[in-house]
This record gives sequence, C-alpha cells and structure tokens, in this order.
Amino acid sequence: MFTTGLKSRLLSLTFASMFLTGAAFAQDKTMRIVVPFAAGAVQDTLARSINGELSAALKQTVIVENKAGAGGTIGTALVAKSVPDGSMMDLAAASHLIAKYLYGNLAYDPVTSFAPAAYIGNASYILMVPGDLPVTSVADFIRLVKASPGKFNYASAGNGSATHLSMAYFAGMAGLEMEHIPTKSTGEAVMEVLSGRAQAVIAANVAALGYQQDKRVKLLAVTSATRSKFIPGLPTVAESGLPGFEFTSWFGLLAPSATPVAILDNTQAAMAGLLKDPVVLERLAKQGIETEILTNAQFGEILKKSDVQMADVVKKSGAKVQ
Repeated sequence: MFTTGLKSRLLSLTFASMFLTGAAFAQDKTMRIVVPFAAGAVQDTLARSINGELSAALKQTVIVENKAGAGGTIGTALVAKSVPDGSMMDLAAASHLIAKYLYGNLAYDPVTSFAPAAYIGNASYILMVPGDLPVTSVADFIRLVKASPGKFNYASAGNGSATHLSMAYFAGMAGLEMEHIPTKSTGEAVMEVLSGRAQAVIAANVAALGYQQDKRVKLLAVTSATRSKFIPGLPTVAESGLPGFEFTSWFGLLAPSATPVAILDNTQAAMAGLLKDPVVLERLAKQGIETEILTNAQFGEILKKSDVQMADVVKKSGAKVQ
C-alpha cells in the first residue's frame, strides 16, 4: 500500500511538473505583432514604437512582422488562423473592417474571427496635395478637379486600405472623377504626392505631421469632425469645402477569437500601463494618435460600431477592388 501510494504521489508530482513547465513555456513564448502592410505604413510605425515597452510589460519578447498584400488581408488571415495562445496578434486599424465590404471571399470574418486584445487610440487623416498645385482649400481642390474630369489622380497604400477608401469616399461625396494609384504603403503614397506624380492623398496624421513645413506638399484639411489638437490651425474637410465628410481610424491589437480571456486581459493591462507612461504618450502624440485606455469589452463595442460605419463608407464611396 505504501509503495502504491508513493508511486501515485510521484506520478501526480510528475504531471504537475509537466503542467507548470508547459505553462511557463507558453508564458515565455515570443509574441509576434503582425502588421498587414509594408514597412512605413501607419500600423508599422505604431507597432515599432511600442513593442519594446510592451515586451518589458509582458515579460516576453515582442517582435513586429510585416505581412503585406491584398489590402492587408494576407497578414490578417495569418493571424486569424494562428494558434490562439497569445503568440500572434494583429495591429489593426479601420482598414481591418473595410476589407469585409471590398473582398467577396475573405478567409476570415473581421469581427467574429478576432477578439479585442488591447485598444491603443484613434487618429484623424489629412488631405495632402502637391505644393505647386494651385489650391489653398478643399473647396479650391474640388473646383479644380471638377473642371478637368479624369485628369487628376490620387495615391493610396493599396486597394482596400484606409487611405484608398477615405479618398474614394471624398471623391464620391464631392462628385469627382479621379484615377486611383495604389502603392504598397502610406509612405509610398505620400511620396507620390511629394514628387507630383499624384495630385492627392488622404494620409493618417502619422504620415502627414512631419511635412507641415515641407514646401513640396500642402496640408489642406483634417478628416475628423472637429479640428485636430495636433494641428489646431488646420480646418476640417467638412468646414472647408465638403460638409458632412468625416473619416477617422482606431488602432488596437486583435487576437484570434479563441484566445483565452486571461491572455487578452493580460495584454490589455500591459497596454494600459504603457498608455500611462509619459515617454510612450509623447511618442504616440508625435504620430498624431489620441490615446485612450479602454477595456476589451469597450474595444469590442468600437469594433461593432466601426463595422457599421465602414459598410456605409464603402457603399457611398463606390470603391471597388479590381
């Protein structure tokens, strides 16, 4: 009896040791933040500005990987199909939901295939045009383009990206005929305007703020409903030529839908800590991101609301992926 009991206890201890070792291994796994766009994209800049601090907060290595293509759907699908253990998450933005209404056969559902893991903040976009374009306002720009249908074009970070939909939405509301020039990132789209090869781009604050003093480009207006605290002197699109126009984007980490709540809560708590750090806040402010600490339940409500809004934007823009 003693021998049997001893064996039973030893077996129990062995299983306990295996369980603890496995748990420790899972906790020590590297987290890969997938950016579904190329280097230089808004999400890429954001992810690389926080991964160091997030790594320290989670006590595990956090690396950023770019998986670009098909309007962000390739990298996003990779995350959706990954093991739901916190080892892979998507740095998502408004374009995450836009794809649902542009692509007929996605390998995932932007809402049900994911679980909110950590909200970061939101950002407005800025309408930019070449410095030598003879306009000083949104109204001027609309008049110029309307006078020459089909002559002007706009650049974007690619089919299905937020930069694509925002400008298509703008053109649709203003009644403009413009050619779409897709590139691989927001940075490349901005360069098309700087070089004069494209006549417009609506880029997120992070891609536009650094060009305020650059004479090669003009910042005409901000896309939010109210003026941005980062450039208070810049009018909104709505007040300067296109009433009713509004387009902004949220940013946050999304995990595969089956990810355990404990992992999601731990990620959210780590991000909340970062959003109280003055150094991180200053870094994000320079990117034009207005941060806010939200629970994952609150983040989930933003996703649901944004899903409805993006469906409306796509419908009204008339944008199509060819």
